[in-house]
Formats: sequence, C-alpha cells, structure tokens
Amino acid sequence: MKYLITGVKGQLGYDITRELDKRGETDYLALDVDDMDITDTEKVMEVITTYQPDVIFHCAAWTAVDKAEEMEESCQKVNVEGTKNITDAAIKVDAKLIYLSTDYVFDGTKEGYYTEEDAVNPKSVYGRTKYLGEEEVRRNKKHFIARISWVFGINGNNFIKTMLKLSENHDTVNVVDDQIGSPTYTVDLAKVLVDMAQTEKYGTYHVTNENYCSWAEFAEYIFKSNNKDTKVNKVTTEEYVELTKTNQAYRPRNSKLSKEKLKQQGFDLLPTWQDATDRFCKELREKR
Repeated sequence: MKYLITGVKGQLGYDITRELDKRGETDYLALDVDDMDITDTEKVMEVITTYQPDVIFHCAAWTAVDKAEEMEESCQKVNVEGTKNITDAAIKVDAKLIYLSTDYVFDGTKEGYYTEEDAVNPKSVYGRTKYLGEEEVRRNKKHFIARISWVFGINGNNFIKTMLKLSENHDTVNVVDDQIGSPTYTVDLAKVLVDMAQTEKYGTYHVTNENYCSWAEFAEYIFKSNNKDTKVNKVTTEEYVELTKTNQAYRPRNSKLSKEKLKQQGFDLLPTWQDATDRFCKELREKR
C-alpha cells in the first residue's frame, strides 16, 4: 500500500511515519506545509493525483485553539478549506482518508461519556472548524474520523513538556481541575490509525488512551513520574482565566469519550494514560 501523510512535522504525523517504518512500510510520502500547502487547491490535487496513495493520513491542521478566536478566517481556511481539498483529491484517486478530529466538537456539558452518535455542539472556532472538516471528509465513502484529545508526542510542544519546563523554576503551578478528559500519546494513536487503514471498517471513532483525569491530576502525575517536588494548585477554569488574564477559547468541561465502538469493531484499546505518560517521559529522558 502507498501512504500519504500531511502535517508530518506535527506530533502525530511524525509518529505515523515511525509506525509505518516499524512495520516495514517504505512506500509513503510524508509532507508538511513547505511541501504541500493544503489550502492550495491545485497543488493538493497535483501532488495527490501524481502520487496516487491508497491511504491518506490527514494530520495537518490549525491547532492553536485560543489564537483561532482572533484569526477565524485563517483557521477556517486550514481546517475546512484545506480538508475539502484533501477530500476532493482522495475521492479522485479512490484513497482511504483518515482524519483527526477533536473532543472540542462537543460542548462538554453532558453527564457521563460521549459516544460517536451524540449531537455535536462546538463552542469554539477551533471546534467548529474541525467539525466542518469532519463533514467534508464524510463525502468520501472510504473515511475514518478519529476524535482525539489532549495529545502529546515527542515531536512538538505539549502539556507534559510545558509542566516539566515549569518545574525547573516553580515550586507551585496553577492548573485547572474542572476539565476532565484523556491524555493521548501519539505513539499509541499512530498504531491504531495504521491498523484502521488496513481495514474497511469506515466511520467515526473516539480514539484516546484509557482512563480519565483533570489537567491538575495529569500535572500531579507528570511531576510524580519525574520525581519533581513541584506542587499543583488546583483552580477552576474561571480562576485560571482570572489569574492569567488570558482570552481563552471555550473548553469543554467533560471530554470523556466512550471507546465502546473501537472495541466492538475489533480494534485494540490504547493503554492507560498513566502508562503512556511514563513511556513518553522515558522517551524524553533518553533523548536528552
């Protein structure tokens, strides 16, 4: 099979190429914005029709959640128009299309777990554009939509790296305790997405590491896992905004995504986020 990956310089795109390498897959084209700007309709069509991939992993996206509120047009261009271009080209070459979406498509007010069938209600520009991207992707019959959350990987910035950096010169950090979700390791995610690509079990899936926590609990675990003495001061989202004086985009309070469908379709569930955090931190230490 031939694979094409967009957004290879991001956390997930990078780990998908590592997963393909691990499986001995050598026929892939891994691109970033310098190689193919997804908002350039003609370029996207030219690259994809020339390469003729069997599978496209569409990882490129506008992910700066807060910045999206001020730069709605730019965010829309990347997440919606860019995704439309990728979808049109995928349909043209009859490729399977794997698209990464987000817990931000939900408003986070539901009790319990969100299933793939629950009504969406995005409250941020980022969430809305990612959902509109989902709608574009659904035009291609051969699609997989993977909704993910709280992502971390070696090739980029993430919450774990930020906390470890802060622990170098802070005794205490303020972290929100009223947003609940699943931290998700791109190494584990890449494995399941490549598994999906080998099947025809198309549709929308929730794909995150197992178990749930708040950001504050996540931070506590990171410090513990790295033998740091930094204390976590648990605050509400409102208190955090007040303390930091930031203009924040709306964030769902409940991002518990049900993985029942993943299980039913015979895909492996990802390890727990605690296990994933330990492995990631080990990888970080070995890189130093």
